[in-house]
Amino acid sequence: MLDKEFAFYLEHQDELVSLYDGKYVMVVGENVVGAYDSVGEACYIGKQKYGACNFLLQLCTPGESAYTITCHSRAKFV
Repeated sequence: MLDKEFAFYLEHQDELVSLYDGKYVMVVGENVVGAYDSVGEACYIGKQKYGACNFLLQLCTPGESAYTITCHSRAKFV
């Protein structure tokens, strides 16, 4: 689940930090498709464009301190 996106982020982290430091980057496949000031805005736009849990949001900062993978989804159980 989102392994490809996270691997892309790790491989390009230095370059991405130089472009988007402090922003939440949205990665789909091996492409940055957006950079946002808040996680709320990024989540809203990502869900609208790609559906829940079909994109990676990563706080773009140097080092490993912001490495997290979280997926929120509303599920209805029958």
